[in-house]
Amino acid sequence: MKLTLLSPRKSLNKAYLRIKPFRTEIDLFKRNLIKLLDGLDETESEEHLKNDLNDFLRDTFYQKFYINTKSRNDLVIHIGADAKSFAGVLIEAKKPSNKTGMIRPDNLNAKAFHELILYAALFENVFAQNTALVKQFTDFEESRLSGNTTDFFYKQIAEPFIAGLTSEICFTWFDFREYKKLLRNGDKTDDSKLIALYKLLSPEHLLKLPFTNDSNSLDKGFYFDALDSLFFRVLARKTTERDPAAAKIFDKVPYLNSSLFEPTELERDTIFISNLQNDCLISVHPATVLKNNTGNRFTGNLKGLDYLY
Repeated sequence: MKLTLLSPRKSLNKAYLRIKPFRTEIDLFKRNLIKLLDGLDETESEEHLKNDLNDFLRDTFYQKFYINTKSRNDLVIHIGADAKSFAGVLIEAKKPSNKTGMIRPDNLNAKAFHELILYAALFENVFAQNTALVKQFTDFEESRLSGNTTDFFYKQIAEPFIAGLTSEICFTWFDFREYKKLLRNGDKTDDSKLIALYKLLSPEHLLKLPFTNDSNSLDKGFYFDALDSLFFRVLARKTTERDPAAAKIFDKVPYLNSSLFEPTELERDTIFISNLQNDCLISVHPATVLKNNTGNRFTGNLKGLDYLY
């Protein structure tokens, strides 16, 4: 297995990294991280640590997102405001004193990593596409192997599988405790050295949310509503033929007698862009390639835009 260690800065989208955070955001991040570090107690349980970590993430970044345990996962950050939304981030927590259970920069083959493999077949490029591992995981889940404990899975399946990997795994590693001096030195010019860490933990990075100047992101509201109105309800119609709402908003826009602004034959035969409403549910195709949080084929219904994007 080839390990490629990335610093927080190297892990970030370059366009996102260039956006300067507000002073209030960095100040909040510093206060809450200091509170998290000051509350670390190596004699406490992992459950206690999870609660502290939950508070830090929620109060700093994820007020609008649901964070809690899920199944066997220590903590999960959902992509929505409730537990029904998909899991976006999985967190395995270990006490600072548990040095063998947590990964290190030179070794990912540790219990925390084994747990992630067991708890979610989410590493699509390396793990979920490996038929041998998927078969072993399925046999383990259905109690067809000689052992059915999690320790059996870690030692007999996950550990030898990771040891035999030849593919590259890129990962980011950092230690909060190494930032103590920057957090407390009182020199605000040093706060620039915290920006990469701040952005690494943000929902824009971990949940892949769009950010302000991301030229590759699509402003769905503008595309599905404004452009549709301008093209098909305004430019393609004479001023006397426009519906009242469009006529009022675009009263200064002339009529352009051009097929460019007419619906295409395909759009006439199927559906207008403006008809794509996100409050309607679409049944997922039985042969879909979409997968749920456990790596199984997705079933049920999704909102229209969620299905498309």
